[in-house]
Amino acid sequence: MIGIKTKDGVVLAVEKPIHSRLLKAKVNRRIQMIDSHVGAVGAGLAADCRAVVERARQEAASHRENFEDKISGGRLADRVALYMQAYTLYASVRPFGCTMLVAAVDKDGPHLHMIEPSGVMWSYKCCVAGKGRQTARSELEKLNVAQLSMVQAVNEAARILYKAHDENKDKDFELEISWIGPDSGNEHQLVPESVLQQAIAYGKAALDDTQMQM
Repeated sequence: MIGIKTKDGVVLAVEKPIHSRLLKAKVNRRIQMIDSHVGAVGAGLAADCRAVVERARQEAASHRENFEDKISGGRLADRVALYMQAYTLYASVRPFGCTMLVAAVDKDGPHLHMIEPSGVMWSYKCCVAGKGRQTARSELEKLNVAQLSMVQAVNEAARILYKAHDENKDKDFELEISWIGPDSGNEHQLVPESVLQQAIAYGKAALDDTQMQM
């Protein structure tokens, strides 16, 4: 999974392996909405990801109820990180087997945070977790993310995921991408189908060019 923070928004992208041809397409989403202005995606145990997402939703809802305002991206990530860290303290529970990316846009601008199973939380301009992260990280380091538009960030995320997936020789996968920024009215949404198909075509074309050069 990949997160890219541009000058005015955040893009989340994840590859969902297709383990069986019997699976229904475009369901069992890995990218989840926390609040209207916050989205999250996890890598690792899917059940643990869902449990952490549910906790994040409770934190966002509690903040709205108590303060009559949206929770900031940094505060939400910090609260979720504390929750995950608490599960490393006691013998009666086990740590969560997932790494989470939390993306938000609030009055302070766009935010992108990664929360590790240990409960450590980091703020990033762009980050990656899961399979193929070494390849993906090297590609992200080449990008000038501050100059990317939201659509360009979507295309680059697709390109990097296709490249990392190809080098690992994994099974087929379904691409999920969401964004939050001016193009989505500062609300977290899955990208429109036309933008998704454009990104898939861009990623496959870049992968074909790389293979031809080899």
